[in-house]
Amino acid sequence: MKKSLQIGGAYVGIIVGAGFASGQEIVLYFTSYGFHGIYGALIATFGFALVGMCIAQISSRLRTTSHKDLIYQISGNTVGFLMDYLLSLFLFGVAVIMFAGAGATFHQMFGWPVWLGSICMIVLTIATVMMNARSIINIIAIATPYLLAIVSIIAIYSLATMDLTFVEQAVIAQQVQVSTKSWWVTALLYMSFNIGVCFSLLTVMCGSIRNEKVAGMGGIIGGILLGALILLINLSLLAKMNVIVGIDIPMLALANEIHPLVGLLMSFSLLGMIYNTAVGMFYSFMVRFSKPNKASFKVTAFFIGGLGFLASLAGFTTLVAKLYAVMGYVGFILIILIVFAWLKGVRRIA
Repeated sequence: MKKSLQIGGAYVGIIVGAGFASGQEIVLYFTSYGFHGIYGALIATFGFALVGMCIAQISSRLRTTSHKDLIYQISGNTVGFLMDYLLSLFLFGVAVIMFAGAGATFHQMFGWPVWLGSICMIVLTIATVMMNARSIINIIAIATPYLLAIVSIIAIYSLATMDLTFVEQAVIAQQVQVSTKSWWVTALLYMSFNIGVCFSLLTVMCGSIRNEKVAGMGGIIGGILLGALILLINLSLLAKMNVIVGIDIPMLALANEIHPLVGLLMSFSLLGMIYNTAVGMFYSFMVRFSKPNKASFKVTAFFIGGLGFLASLAGFTTLVAKLYAVMGYVGFILIILIVFAWLKGVRRIA
């Protein structure tokens, strides 16, 4: 059970990055749809749990060490080649988004220059990926209970102090809706791009677990925890929609409304989640092209970190909008391949 909880916690920790924990993604994909956003959150919860279980069990069965081991086996050489390099590109892209998000958060918290906050996160990420895989998984899993506690406090406060009824708040929410897609399509796309984001590290984590049931339970636990976070954040934001309209980091604004100390705790939680996702993406990208036990691994990490810093200068919001839109569709293809392979009972070749 302990290993299942670690996998579940790490699964959450990989996905809950800057956009998720800040509330920015939740407003875009769920809250802006009013009451339909709650139904969307339930669909996403089911998807995260089901697909997380499938990835975990197949990875455990195949003893995967990177996403390449699984991709080629479930999709063949041609599609596998395309998906492999698209996923690798996205891993780097999401890491860059986290670096940019760290810069934006440090700027809002302490008034630091954005570039300085990004460099701090990059250095910390590089230092962490020098550790072994088990240590990295444990570090990523630790922050999940902390975020759940902070989000629960904000949710209780928001519901207890809301100025308008949910019906009135839902009307305001729908006025800021920017997507023309149906609520259920948006929910599925949100789930699918996050599966694409977490897929690589989940295959690395679960490839080292010898018991398929333990690995699968970890995927289910992680999916349920993700769903609980989405619902809590969604309710918090919907209850205070009249207050958070137009705010870049709405969860931080609500935390500061409770007390500056809660705001500070939320800020550290945001940075912790950004750090988790940055480490997960950066490490997964690195192990795809370089073995951790090789001397070149460290040199490559610093080189890729430098490229990541230059790319992060494009800005957090711009990067989120551009990359995540494409990632949703790639993730959806990935989900179909994974579920089909799980139903077929794919086995290790040789």
